[in-house]
Amino acid sequence: MTTGIHHVTAITRNVQRNVDFYAGFLGLRLVKQTGGYEDAQQLHLFYGDRVGSAGSIITFLVWQDGAPGRVGLGQVSEVAFAVPPSSIGEWVQRALAAGVSTAGPAREFGETVLRLRDPDGIIVKLVGVEMPASAPLDDPHAPTRIRSVTILTEDSRATAEFVARFGYREAVQDGPFRRMISDTDVIDLRQSAGFVTGGAGAGVFDHVAFRASDVDALRRMRLDLRDLDGITNVHDRKYFMSLYVREPAGTLFEYATDGPGFLVDEAPETLGSSLLIPPHDATHAQDLRAMLPQFAMPGEDRMPLRDLPFVHRFFTPDDPDGSVVVLLHGTGGNEADLMPLASAANPRATLMGVRGRSTEGATQRWFRRLGERGFDQEDIRSEAEAFDFFMGEATRSYGLDPTRTTFLGYSNGANFLAAVLRLYPGLIQRAILVRGGEVMENAPPADLADTKALLITGAQDPFQADGMKLASSLTDAGAEVMVKQVEAGHDLTPEDRIIVGDWLTNA
Repeated sequence: MTTGIHHVTAITRNVQRNVDFYAGFLGLRLVKQTGGYEDAQQLHLFYGDRVGSAGSIITFLVWQDGAPGRVGLGQVSEVAFAVPPSSIGEWVQRALAAGVSTAGPAREFGETVLRLRDPDGIIVKLVGVEMPASAPLDDPHAPTRIRSVTILTEDSRATAEFVARFGYREAVQDGPFRRMISDTDVIDLRQSAGFVTGGAGAGVFDHVAFRASDVDALRRMRLDLRDLDGITNVHDRKYFMSLYVREPAGTLFEYATDGPGFLVDEAPETLGSSLLIPPHDATHAQDLRAMLPQFAMPGEDRMPLRDLPFVHRFFTPDDPDGSVVVLLHGTGGNEADLMPLASAANPRATLMGVRGRSTEGATQRWFRRLGERGFDQEDIRSEAEAFDFFMGEATRSYGLDPTRTTFLGYSNGANFLAAVLRLYPGLIQRAILVRGGEVMENAPPADLADTKALLITGAQDPFQADGMKLASSLTDAGAEVMVKQVEAGHDLTPEDRIIVGDWLTNA
């Protein structure tokens, strides 16, 4: 029976810092970057040895600027990588030089262990133990493969019995720990009754995957576990086949085949260099490439992001033309939602998506509502003031050219832009308002003589009258306003992309 850990998967909220730590500081190779196979709008990064051999892989789902999770029961809490025993001192020096948080070295189960924390706070242990790499990295001190993971469980005996299904046996018990060993690595179970239950989010592990020899082994495991809650069918992840199940105390386990591996769609020398989209999402590949967060590899040029009042994200095309489109999402959206529309309208524009700060339940907005058609006027003005400051800082920090910057808002984002136009005249010279309407009750007088605006309304949109009222208000303030109507309701359509593209070209 093939045994051992195949990979471990965690969640990060900052893709650039994640790449800098795992590919830069630790020196693992980024062997694959894809859109998620469950959610293609979620970037998935895979790090490992030179070819991403099973047993060397740590992967990250990117929840860019997402909420932090909570480490607790029913979760992997630590991952350990093997490094040459003689290299621990070298790693202490590297951590000090890089400002990486450390604890130790210390002795655990007779092994020398250096504890690190990655930028999300995840504990990564470096264990001085001889575990040769299947495909060694160039750095002789680099991690060779995964040594262990630690699982927090309120019933370590039940978890141990379940882990045994994947080829592990109990080797030693030390206080709250049970150490389970396979032919290649270790699972440490920590009895943690009384701990809080783990919560999903950035900075926590999602699951640990165990190695299966082939698809037949997966099917046999599927039959053996058929009566358990949470067992899934076999999934084709292109680089391996797998199934998922939760152990009795709640930790998510995956069972994954070693093959076909990460070389099925990239050559060894270019492994991990391109963003790949899952085959079942190929028709949306262009949109997804605009939406997924970008990053630079260690040593490459990059745009340093600033800590500003609004969460924001850039998309830079391969051949930028110097224009910028600032994007404001609709209710329930996020900073990436409008990037496909804007990228299709002008493929050479640099895009800056911004996230609204007001929330309604778990729904992201730009300002509070007071009922279906009532809006918190004080909140509109307060957020507009913050946005004015944000844009001033962003313009200076990133070197944006106001004369080549267009603001595009949809629905709630368009409503907010319309308010900003009147509250801070001169900030926005070009505005595209898609399904926007008038939300200001007593808009202040404003001189918008230097402002051009495009309003796109929907013929069946229940808020179309609000859009026409807004068009009149902007025209009365001196703006040059173009109104276009599409045969649609409040939703976006392909025709919106065409109209936006024409206006960006000709306005």
